[in-house]
Amino acid sequence: MKNYKMIITYDGTRYYGWEHQPTTDMTIQGKLESVLSAMTGTEVEVIGAGRTDAGVHAKGMVANAHMETKMKEDDICDYMNRYLPEDICVQEVRIASDRFHSRYNAQGKTYCYTCYVGDKKPVFNRKYVNIIEGKLDVEAMKKAADILTGEHDYASFCGNPKMKKSTVREIYSIDVSLKGSFLNLTYHGSGFLQYMVRILSGTLLEVGQGKRTPESMYELLEERNRSLAGATAPAKGLCLLKVDYSKEA
Repeated sequence: MKNYKMIITYDGTRYYGWEHQPTTDMTIQGKLESVLSAMTGTEVEVIGAGRTDAGVHAKGMVANAHMETKMKEDDICDYMNRYLPEDICVQEVRIASDRFHSRYNAQGKTYCYTCYVGDKKPVFNRKYVNIIEGKLDVEAMKKAADILTGEHDYASFCGNPKMKKSTVREIYSIDVSLKGSFLNLTYHGSGFLQYMVRILSGTLLEVGQGKRTPESMYELLEERNRSLAGATAPAKGLCLLKVDYSKEA
């Protein structure tokens, strides 16, 4: 039995997130496992690098699965794309080491949260952006992002109130970039808590709207209280861009 590493792209609009659920077949993991199980004739478990929320998209999700098949990697990729829904695409399949684990071996992730700040309706992008009315103070958002960057306890930005494990994470960078009518908030970090990127984005947007100051980020980090941070930004603006691994992975 070989271990196969996969890079997957998906539009999460109509799915209940990555992780399969007993009450619905509309999850990314569930769709992948269904196709691979049919291909191999036996039950296949697909392990993802992370568990994206309902409505969140991915351009570079990484997954792995242990399977017994005589098919070559390219043929597996072609088979999956033939039978997967049109909003899920496998970009690559290759054999990995037996010990490769897409989640445990991940060394970092990059997410992008996209907002639309233009005057006209973003007809063709509406499913992938958070539409913001009014002007944003981008420079203030950049100052707040600099304060939030680094190794901190991000309990104020965790959506799980019953979290028992450490909420300390390291964010390597937060890039706030305005390109025309689109504002991109790009996060690169060691890992992220539940809803963390969306809560960070909601908080930064409140800074941009003048509802809080960049300096108030210090208090949020110190107090470790979710109720003090901003609203959880809508899922549709979030996309997983890339997962980092060592060269050996």
